[in-house]
Amino acid sequence: MPVSPNFAAILPGRLDTVALLLGGILLLVALIIVISFGMIYIRALFSGAPVTITELIALRLRGIPAGLIVDGRITAVKSGMPVTIDELSTHFLAGGDVQMVILALIAAKKAAIHLNFDRACAIDLATKGTGKSVLEAVKTSVNPMVIDCPPPNSRRSTIDAVAKDGIVIRAKARVTVRSNLDRFVGGATEETIVARVGEGIISSIGSADSYKDVLENPARISKAVLDKALDSSTAYEILSIDIADMDVGGNVGAKLQAEQAEANKLIAQAEAEVRRAAAVATEQEMMARVAEMRALLVEAEAGIPSAMAEAFRKGQLGNLSGHQSKVG
Repeated sequence: MPVSPNFAAILPGRLDTVALLLGGILLLVALIIVISFGMIYIRALFSGAPVTITELIALRLRGIPAGLIVDGRITAVKSGMPVTIDELSTHFLAGGDVQMVILALIAAKKAAIHLNFDRACAIDLATKGTGKSVLEAVKTSVNPMVIDCPPPNSRRSTIDAVAKDGIVIRAKARVTVRSNLDRFVGGATEETIVARVGEGIISSIGSADSYKDVLENPARISKAVLDKALDSSTAYEILSIDIADMDVGGNVGAKLQAEQAEANKLIAQAEAEVRRAAAVATEQEMMARVAEMRALLVEAEAGIPSAMAEAFRKGQLGNLSGHQSKVG
């Protein structure tokens, strides 16, 4: 069908308008992309950690701050750790702290500590909400920290133990530990270290023959506790256990002996009271039997006149008298 002259004249104009409109849309999209990601893209490019526009758009669509992820990757690459945008974004979506992980990896590398990205992310997630961080774990591995035993916020200010002679020893200890990154995820925390050290000190003091032996050689207590491998299955490695303070308390042995003697006295008194009550009961029983025998005696005596009268009536009493005279 032949095209009418008017339509043939209008069609090229409409095509030009559509092309111009599409070009404008594409230009607008490109302008938006440049405005949104231009500086980030240029910064990454000139920092030696280039990213693609596709990766930046994917970050935006997933709701991940592109600047944070790209800056973290730039820092890592500059430090010689080639992590990818996908690894960083995955850790961010898992709730991790990307910047803290990068700083921890840098600190570990500077200190010649083996720590890969996956383990750093695992430690970061494990310490989330505990007041600690993966960076602190790395720093503690480099610079050991000191744990007070018992801790300052404890209800007791000392560890109390009793030697074999009954004397109480009050002690305070300071435990020097460093992080064990291989056991940090799933390992026991500082509270376990404090509990184990306290138990070891009590056991060591309790095995001493005299409190004087403990006071003369506190280092023996430290060595005995340290030899028990108290850091097993914990997130820390114990470097040293030092007795910071030691004092003599009361004589628990004498107190216990006095209490035992008092208890024995009360038991003896109770047993004596039982025996006295039994004797009183026996006395009362014998008195009742005496009264009963007296009553029987009186009853028997009361029957004598009747018996004599009965004998006279029967003539038995006279015959007995005659018999007695004949015999005489």
